[in-house]
Amino acid sequence: MGATETIPHFPENLYCGHSRHDFRFGENPVIVVEPGKPALGRRWVWRAEFFDAFPAFDVEMLGRGWYLAFISVGNTFGCPSAMRRFDAFYQEMTDKYLFHRQPVLEGLSRGGLYVYNWAAGNPESVGLIYADNPVCDIKSWPGGKGRGPGSPQDWVTLQECYGFQSEAEALAWNKNPVDQAGFFAQAGMPLVHCFGDADEVVPWEENTKAIADGVAAAGGEVKLIVKPGCGHHPHGPADPISFADWVIANARND
Repeated sequence: MGATETIPHFPENLYCGHSRHDFRFGENPVIVVEPGKPALGRRWVWRAEFFDAFPAFDVEMLGRGWYLAFISVGNTFGCPSAMRRFDAFYQEMTDKYLFHRQPVLEGLSRGGLYVYNWAAGNPESVGLIYADNPVCDIKSWPGGKGRGPGSPQDWVTLQECYGFQSEAEALAWNKNPVDQAGFFAQAGMPLVHCFGDADEVVPWEENTKAIADGVAAAGGEVKLIVKPGCGHHPHGPADPISFADWVIANARND
């Protein structure tokens, strides 16, 4: 792979027994966790939101030698300006530090908007999308125009972040992950959703099922891992070990 630049390091910081690197990329805080025994190729999980929330999968992947990375772009719902920061961070990780060019994208809850929106603009740079009780349609959450209550303040903030001039414009937006399901199928991205079928916050029928149906209609498949009777929390697969096995076996490595 050639020489890599050293990731900024603060030796006193540990995360679950692994070296944690905290630094800033421009104005954005960054966390990169380095596994004790890195696997070949600098494979990495790129978590989009909520670092250290329900981290069983992340910890398991660290134990398998995968790096864990996170950049905070604020509560911006995967809006275009946030995606530009993601683009720049990806270039930093792959060009400067020589990380693998196809990370596993991890999107919990509203993190689903970040991973799918970034994947829509960078299909060849995605190893796999793991979405967990994800938001896949802003009308469902935070809009609250379906079965769930939504989040009125987040709905206002989202419209500001995206630059929508009215609620009607937000509701008419046709670049939701569910609207682009056919594109994800054609791009051949491995997709897996873990979800609770009693999720009261981000109803799975309006999000996970909607995107899975759209992908299937275009000839693709979303692997669905259902947690019967489970609500929006807790996130994460019931068996992170076998789930990590599946992710590693199915992540693209072009």
